[in-house]
Parts: sequence; structure tokens; C-alpha cells
Amino acid sequence: MSIIDDHKQELDKTIEFIKGELNSIRTGRANANMLEKVMVEAYGSKVPIMQVGSISVPEPRSIVIDPWDKSILKDLERSLREANLGLGIVNEGTSIRLTVPLMTEENRKELVKILGQKLEHGKQSVRKIRDRIRETVLAEEKEKKISEDERFKLLKQLDEMTGEFNEKIKKIGEEKEKEIMQI
Repeated sequence: MSIIDDHKQELDKTIEFIKGELNSIRTGRANANMLEKVMVEAYGSKVPIMQVGSISVPEPRSIVIDPWDKSILKDLERSLREANLGLGIVNEGTSIRLTVPLMTEENRKELVKILGQKLEHGKQSVRKIRDRIRETVLAEEKEKKISEDERFKLLKQLDEMTGEFNEKIKKIGEEKEKEIMQI
């Protein structure tokens, strides 16, 4: 197992984190992932909204939350309002319907800017991991644990892997931007 393979999991986790962050960016379409970070005050503690009821997306612009315990409906509604998701919230008596408003061109452009910032943070994380691996390789050569040829081979492999991960980030970003700009 090489030094680089030891850190590949970190890079994979960075990609998964970026995907999670991008799921929270609202597009013009309803998506249950939009609610992932919402916490509900229920039974004396805060719990993720996913744990208090079933969430469905019956139409492209609406989400329905059907709590398993109807007594927490008011708490659920309050938590959604406090989360300030920019969604319309309607308490239907037994469930809550969220409507995703139509997005303007200005909103879309603002979301693309936010997308760019999140992607840049992801690329910075990849660079930090790359730099840490590079330092490890150079330290191992200095301590005579690896040869100069092996160092060159490892650094070349590292650059290729970094390029692959940056390309993955770019593709994820392009897909999300297309989704945001789609009318």
C-alpha cells in the first residue's frame, strides 16, 4: 500500500462532502435533501427532520412531510419557518406541504456564485491533502525510506490523482450549475 493510497479515502470523503453541500443549494425543483440540515424540537430534544416523519416529493415543486406523530406538527412547522429555507410552508392539518417558489434569473445567478464558492472550498481541501501527501513523500525520501526514483514516481502519481479529483469536482459543479440554470 503506497503513501498515496493511504490518503485516497480523505479525497473520497471530500468529494462526498461537496456533494452534500451542493444538495443544500436550492434549485427550482423540490428535493428532499433540501431539508437534510433542518432540526426539529420534539420530545425534549432536537432531532433531524428525517427522523420525525416521511418526506415525499409528489410534484416537481412541492415536498410533503407526513409526521408519524401528529402531535409534533406545530413543532415541525416552527422548525421549518426558523430554518428560513425560502420555501412556502402550509400546515394541512395532518401534514406539511412545502412549495418551492419559481426562481428568477437573478436568484439563479446568485446561486451559481454560491456554487462556485463551495466548489472552490472543495478544491482547496484537495490541495491541502495533496500538500500533506507531498510533505510525507519528501520526508520519507529524506529519511531514506524511499529512493529518489520512487519519490518522482509517487509525486507523478499524486499529481495525476489530484487532477482526477479536481476533474470530479468540476463535473459535479457543471451538473449542479445546469440544474440551477434550468427553467
